[in-house]
Amino acid sequence: MRQYVLKRLLLMIPTLFGVALLVFFLLRVAPGDIVELKYAGSGTFAPKEALDRERKQLGLDKPLAYQFVSWIAGIARFDFGDSMWTGRPIIEEIKIRLELSLQLAVMATVVAMLLAVPLGTLAALKQDTWVDYAVRIFSIAGLAMPSFWLGIVIILGFLIVFKWMPPLTFTSFWTDPRANLAQLIWPALAVGYRYSAMATRMTRSAVLEVLREDYVRTARAKGLWERAVVLKHALSNALLPIVTVIGLEFAFLIGGLVVTEQVFNLNGIGMLFVESITHRDYTMTQALVLLVSFAFIFMNFMVDLLYAWLDPRIHYQ
Repeated sequence: MRQYVLKRLLLMIPTLFGVALLVFFLLRVAPGDIVELKYAGSGTFAPKEALDRERKQLGLDKPLAYQFVSWIAGIARFDFGDSMWTGRPIIEEIKIRLELSLQLAVMATVVAMLLAVPLGTLAALKQDTWVDYAVRIFSIAGLAMPSFWLGIVIILGFLIVFKWMPPLTFTSFWTDPRANLAQLIWPALAVGYRYSAMATRMTRSAVLEVLREDYVRTARAKGLWERAVVLKHALSNALLPIVTVIGLEFAFLIGGLVVTEQVFNLNGIGMLFVESITHRDYTMTQALVLLVSFAFIFMNFMVDLLYAWLDPRIHYQ
């Protein structure tokens, strides 16, 4: 097991290197110049000498190979450099927003699990009854409604019915837990419901498949309680695909909630992603792509480890 974990951790390095290489050169090929955008935003005319001087200050005058090697060397020292747009260290820019995005992703994942696992299991046990149809309608509605639209409905509902609006200024959980939850619980519910829909259908299908297995029929024939049959024999063996879906969704939630963050006025990683691409901020965009890529790779690794814990038949050599 140790060798497998070490091997998987080492394999992350060439994967992230490939992502870094791809995003670095794709950004340079894409149209747009951060230097020209800076002067265009200020509304002042800039001569060619000023543009060249700014490019030299940002290091854009050097060959692409030199820029790439210099950037990779900085990453090896955990130094992602400074933002080309704001001039602030990238680590600080990401650190400010990562707490918000990570907390929202965790809360939305918890909501999705609390909805998906019980409802999917109940729908499987009550197959082709009104309970099953109700759960399927509930999950299909979640797939049909975008999370940002549901967020708008939540905000309008509070304004119209209760004359109240969620806080618009982010407060850290460690500073004021009540104010923090008052703001993030609603986007977490909107996003969690949206992503619980797919997990609910996955849970229903997986549990239905397991309930038809011989060992489940044998457990029932031995006179075991139905609760023990469902929880110990059926649900525990049906969790593998559910864990896969939820794990990948969690990685996506870290940087993929752009529109939802705008609806709830959340300045998270998704908003920073949009701003960095809009401003052609090469260094910031590269760092954010690596962050999201690492989240997907690491969550995939954690899901594989959970497989061995959930199913004793799985062994990694």
